[in-house]
Amino acid sequence: MSSATSLYLDFEIDAGSTAAHASSLLNAACDAAPIESVLIRAPEGSALDEAIARTLIAQIQKRNIAALVASSLDEATKLGADGIHLPWSRDIVRQFKTLKQSAPSGTVIGVDAGRSRHDAMEIAEAGADYVAFGVPPHVEDRERAAERQLDLVSWWHELFEIPCVAFDVDDADAAHSLAEAGADFVAVRLTSADPEQTVAVKAREFSEALKTPEPAK
Repeated sequence: MSSATSLYLDFEIDAGSTAAHASSLLNAACDAAPIESVLIRAPEGSALDEAIARTLIAQIQKRNIAALVASSLDEATKLGADGIHLPWSRDIVRQFKTLKQSAPSGTVIGVDAGRSRHDAMEIAEAGADYVAFGVPPHVEDRERAAERQLDLVSWWHELFEIPCVAFDVDDADAAHSLAEAGADFVAVRLTSADPEQTVAVKAREFSEALKTPEPAK
């Protein structure tokens, strides 16, 4: 297992959430475990609540954690985010290259390559800051998809230096396996609809799963 495997918080802000509530949950997660990066996103098909996102981004950056959004470049810039995460799509390579050309220098851009080795390599060669391997929502056989994700992470770790992030991780056991395979980051998915205690427990469990066990005496 890589000792460098870090926790990445994938935080979905559900409709109807308030800034105060989302902020409280974010604090609970960050207090429970060391988190290196936070992605703020809205549910699929919904727009990001800018007021909540702006509050959370400031909160994240105050902790010296990178704050990313799954949004447009204009919105990310307006919100003061450190970067952008591009979710998987069938034309993800074109999307990334177009964004890369217009993004200001220093903007962090991470890209979910889904299940495609070819797309992952092309995205990396074009200058992505990290390549992510997730499980696209349309995939029905989740167990087989998780096995393929593990294989992709292992392959990437052996051949490439650009960091990889494992998204859509079901539980702490899966997080442990992905860390053993060489993932640089493992994402814990939380939502603003989760109870505060659940948020803290899940963040802590994932963080513990990423640690290298103590050697036997």
